[in-house]
Amino acid sequence: MSHETVTIGVLAIQGAFQEHIARFASLNASSSGTTVRALAIRRPEQLAQCHGLVLPGGESTSIVLGLRNADLLEPLRVWIREGKPVWGTCAGMIMLASVATGGKRGGQELLGGMDVQVGRNGFGSQVYSFECDLPCPALGEAPFPGVFIRAPVVEKLLTSRAEEQEAVTSHEQKGLTVAYCPPDMRCLQEGVAVEPLVWLPLDGPSHAEATDASRIVAYRQGALLATSFHPELTSDTRLHSYFVRAFVLPAMHS
Repeated sequence: MSHETVTIGVLAIQGAFQEHIARFASLNASSSGTTVRALAIRRPEQLAQCHGLVLPGGESTSIVLGLRNADLLEPLRVWIREGKPVWGTCAGMIMLASVATGGKRGGQELLGGMDVQVGRNGFGSQVYSFECDLPCPALGEAPFPGVFIRAPVVEKLLTSRAEEQEAVTSHEQKGLTVAYCPPDMRCLQEGVAVEPLVWLPLDGPSHAEATDASRIVAYRQGALLATSFHPELTSDTRLHSYFVRAFVLPAMHS
């Protein structure tokens, strides 16, 4: 069996980056023929060592401010534009969105890349955090333990720039704060639809203005993966393994 080493960068500006690094390290206990090396990313030059990248949970506005201070904002956008694998969890999901609502006045910068509109703290504040077993066909029959902490909610899957602008206009007319990514980061993957992977069970906690889209808690689009919950805060490594197997390895071999 051939052996290869995969390097996964984990953005280490703020948030649960150490937990992601630990989950990737634990994958090496299996005899899969692949060694996973997790690298904390704090500088642009470190990206060159990586085959895949994780944007962890945390506070999205603080993370984006840290990215700008570290001169990482544009290098990460270049990474996404080049079609390299990225996985955003919770705050990372917000940063990958084309449109984000519910932010602080003045909004926040987004990386962009995925044709979705998300709402910050969509399930409520910290006191409304919850755990819920999530059916995930891509990972097998056993449900995945979802940990939701001030989790974002999917408000809409966007299929065109016109639809994106309509969503922004609608929220601005209501006096709500809206942030959106730079124009060159929108609709990057024309012809590649957003594919839902995990849905919140019908009897699980729901957003106050629940829609079919708001029950989507994990999805992919091309080389990008997003989860509104925190897989790194559980001992279940199946999503970390899935990211390596279904996103990173195919990109390395393409």
